[in-house]
Amino acid sequence: MIVRYILAVALFSGSVVGAKAQDSFSTAFQSANQKMVKIFGSGGFQGLVNYGSGIVISPEGHILTIATQLLDTADLRVHLSDGRRMKARVVVIEPELDAAIIQVQQEAKSSFKLDLPFYDIPASAKAMHVKPGDMIFSLNNSYQVAMRDEPMTVQRGVIAAISKLQARRGIFEAPFHGEVFFLDAITNNPGASGGALVTKDGQLIGMVGKEFRNSQSDTWANYAIPLNCKLEVKIDDKPRTISLVEFVELGMQGKWKPSPPRQERRGNGAYHGIIFVPNVVEQTPPYIEGVEPGSPAAKAGLKPDDLIVYFEGEPVYHIKLFREMIAKSEPGMKIRLEVRRGEKLIPIELELTTTPKK
Repeated sequence: MIVRYILAVALFSGSVVGAKAQDSFSTAFQSANQKMVKIFGSGGFQGLVNYGSGIVISPEGHILTIATQLLDTADLRVHLSDGRRMKARVVVIEPELDAAIIQVQQEAKSSFKLDLPFYDIPASAKAMHVKPGDMIFSLNNSYQVAMRDEPMTVQRGVIAAISKLQARRGIFEAPFHGEVFFLDAITNNPGASGGALVTKDGQLIGMVGKEFRNSQSDTWANYAIPLNCKLEVKIDDKPRTISLVEFVELGMQGKWKPSPPRQERRGNGAYHGIIFVPNVVEQTPPYIEGVEPGSPAAKAGLKPDDLIVYFEGEPVYHIKLFREMIAKSEPGMKIRLEVRRGEKLIPIELELTTTPKK
């Protein structure tokens, strides 16, 4: 009900353009909508959305989207603009670009050949001529408003600035460090990641990023990654320039070699005292089975059956991910968690200590 109210107000104010948009834009938006998909994957717990957006980049069903935990599942699905529901697989992920390519999968018995409307990424990037102050539109599936053949949400705004992204969620920095389009529209909502940023003519110019805060102002950063972005990375201690266009071209051919993960700081034995349920499947949700007496978890008020939903603002989809996150922490650090307890989301501050001697 709250989400519907927000969207209704946005529609009235003009920041969200509905199906009956101005005639000069409607044809362009209809064409752009046909080249978009709704993505469904990992998540689905309270506070952890299991939906996102994607851009079709080949007639065979290759899709460009943001690299998120949403893709970390064996049951990845997409809804095409014509209403078809199809399974999908991850083709490749490039961590430095924070981008991923997935592809829809047809049933082996199907004789129907895919021939989807798509965006030609190299051509779109080459044709880009945008600057701060230009009007833009974002097509995405914010708050899972659209299902099957329902059209994407369209939001209107302008490019406020073009600058390097310096953003974070809690203690985690944004993977992408190149130049982005900063937008004056509130585009980076749950489900919007991987959405399309287009001009008033429907020309694709960028992809909507994740939910991050600006590390300098501590305000939410509404941004999109430009199609023509380039980054300099180090591979085997040698500098190399990579681009989103190159990633798309080689990634669809299965020829892209992802950049190695950045060296991450490891913790020195930070202790929390949480006992999880048995990790018997690949993606066991982080349900707490118990807490050790006198431990930081006990002092913080964590209880059996609590489900850890967020770690410093980052979604925690499974036990393995929590352990990877906690490994970056140090004794003495205070970690902000959010746990689901019954139907409520409870904030918890967990002060880590050194591992007690036995």
